Amino acid sequence: MKVMLVNGSPHPNGTTKRALDEVAATLQAEGVEVERFWVGAQPIAGCIGCGYCAKHEGECTFKDVVNEFNHQAADCDGYIFGTSVHYAAATGAITSFMDRSFYSQACGGVNLYPLKPAAAVVVARRGGCSSTFDQLNKYFTIVQMPIISASYWNMVYGTNPEEAEQDEEGMRTMRVLAHNMAYFLRCREAAEAAGVALPPVEPPARTNFIR
Repeated sequence: MKVMLVNGSPHPNGTTKRALDEVAATLQAEGVEVERFWVGAQPIAGCIGCGYCAKHEGECTFKDVVNEFNHQAADCDGYIFGTSVHYAAATGAITSFMDRSFYSQACGGVNLYPLKPAAAVVVARRGGCSSTFDQLNKYFTIVQMPIISASYWNMVYGTNPEEAEQDEEGMRTMRVLAHNMAYFLRCREAAEAAGVALPPVEPPARTNFIR
């Protein structure tokens, strides 16, 4: 079992990483392998809806970290996406990153996400966590990803890693999240071993409200 931890902060060693570190340590204590991916601090283009991915097995027309991530994360069993809060929203980088990754997989990819568990982790100095948390969860629910919850919304507060460590409830929430992720993965593993089939795949049905 392997979980991918994605750091969407422009700072590779900031508070978002500290929150994900707490998740990682607990997952590893549970016997779950952890892989990490930092989206980086370079500009990431947003999705332009060109349809290239639908014709090229989920490969995006922009050759950058999104394609790198899609290939690297294909064998993971669960995902946790972390972001710092910018203007009560996820960072521009992880927003463009997730827009393109999720769209490319939905339109022609290798089924990177459906029915694999996911969670969002958000970090702020003071405000904007709730709206950012809601924003990231919407990605998961559009591609059939079970959302792993914790004992509170997955938030950590602090200006730097040292302050984040003082957020006792936030750190506890990260550990609970990791325990629950590990439990869900073991349940899925047990279900597969017992021959419990995945849900049937419904054919696409894309409609709008124009008559």
